[in-house]
Amino acid sequence: MEPSGTAARVDDAGLAFLAMDTGDVPVQFAVILVLDRAVGLPAATGLLAARVAAVPRLRQRIADPGVWATVDPFDVRDHVRGVRCPPPGDGQALLDAATALLLEPLDRGRPLWRAAVVDGLATGATALVVVLHHAVADGLGGLTILAGLTDDGPAERSQAAPEPRRRMRRLVRGVLAAGGLTPHRAPACSLLRPTGPYRRAVAVTRSAAALHESAHRCGATVNSVLLVAVAAALHRILAGRGEAVPAILTAIPVAGARTGAGPSGADSPLLVAVPVDGTPAGRARRVTATVRRRRGLAAGPAPVTVLGPVFRRFAALGGYRWYMRRQRRAHTLVSYVRGPARPLRFGGAAVRSMIPLAVGGDSNFTVTFQALAYAGKLTLTAMADPDAFPELPLLAAELAAELDRFAAPRD
Repeated sequence: MEPSGTAARVDDAGLAFLAMDTGDVPVQFAVILVLDRAVGLPAATGLLAARVAAVPRLRQRIADPGVWATVDPFDVRDHVRGVRCPPPGDGQALLDAATALLLEPLDRGRPLWRAAVVDGLATGATALVVVLHHAVADGLGGLTILAGLTDDGPAERSQAAPEPRRRMRRLVRGVLAAGGLTPHRAPACSLLRPTGPYRRAVAVTRSAAALHESAHRCGATVNSVLLVAVAAALHRILAGRGEAVPAILTAIPVAGARTGAGPSGADSPLLVAVPVDGTPAGRARRVTATVRRRRGLAAGPAPVTVLGPVFRRFAALGGYRWYMRRQRRAHTLVSYVRGPARPLRFGGAAVRSMIPLAVGGDSNFTVTFQALAYAGKLTLTAMADPDAFPELPLLAAELAAELDRFAAPRD
């Protein structure tokens, strides 16, 4: 496959993500679209072939020296496959199948995406799994691309690049949001330990409207409710291991200004110490106040973007991977993205739910979390190394219980 002409240069965020992607765990994310009926592989492939034509980034590969180059001829069959869900074909089996697809590195000689049509579900329906490299898009940009593949068409989203003279100021603020050059170390516990190349996911789905209403009643945000639920669940897991920490230090990706007009971007990390004492409502209010007070620090482009070639050289030499496998800034990461409020369709089938999955390269995070709101539902996914964090079924039960506690918060 040779490029026909050139497109825009790959922005600093995309180049940074490529430089980060040097270990056993790729820097990729996926969304599972669970359909309400079967859509066969030939029909799905035909639909994707037609719709990819309207999403230029999905027909472009990254060519030296860092430009998006259109692949011509482009064959969608290089990117779409059929997958049989393993028995019993339930939600967990689908998560396992999708996670295996996510962990398979994308071919850098081709456009950095793949899709799989998953059949064999117990319901008799089909799921569509779309995997993207973080160099192509961030979470919000990924949803924009995803919408372009559905019957409902694309949703435009772009932001202008920041003025160069403001980049250093935003770099300083971003570093402060991430705890500064000498941050407080996350209290030692088994949430941070060496991880291997394998991951497994569990997911919990609740009513987005109910969570929003309960968060509003206790003077908090849905994001804060999620942070408190995750921290409480992890606190109980640690208690079962005979460990305790005063707070769960959590990294929250904050979407800020992009360094280009495309869908990619590196979110700035905001560090929040999520308390584990007090009532759930009280903890959610405290976290909301903290995030509102400090969110502006992370409003600009991420430090890895602003540092540009300096960071990329550091990462290419293995420095970023070395650091992430030893970092003590945070215990975990929680990402929350608001997806389409209205239901989508694919091949005439309704998309019943959308489940987020993400892996961010090698690190010492034994578990991370992704949340996605879609059409009245909110799905919270935990992605863990099953050897370093073996209590995934218990974690799913604890997350469900914590989210349910917000149905009627009491002080």
